[in-house]
Amino acid sequence: MPDIPEWVVTKVTPKEDYSLVVEFVDGSVKKVDMKPVVKQGNVFRPLENVDFFMKAKVDGTTVMWNDEIDIAPEYLYENGVDLA
Repeated sequence: MPDIPEWVVTKVTPKEDYSLVVEFVDGSVKKVDMKPVVKQGNVFRPLENVDFFMKAKVDGTTVMWNDEIDIAPEYLYENGVDLA
């Protein structure tokens, strides 16, 4: 069985301050400030609606909101601040 990358997301908890608390397969828990991503607009523009942002979920490897909006799990892992 191949090694699973440490950045595979196992759980996400969205927060109303446009941050995500993300748990990874290696056991780390990180808080990721998503405001810079949301401010990019483009495909991320719908995330400006906090109710939509709060619908973040895990799709098996990363965080997604719908079929069109997801974020690279490596970004979450590298830009998150360790909580545990």
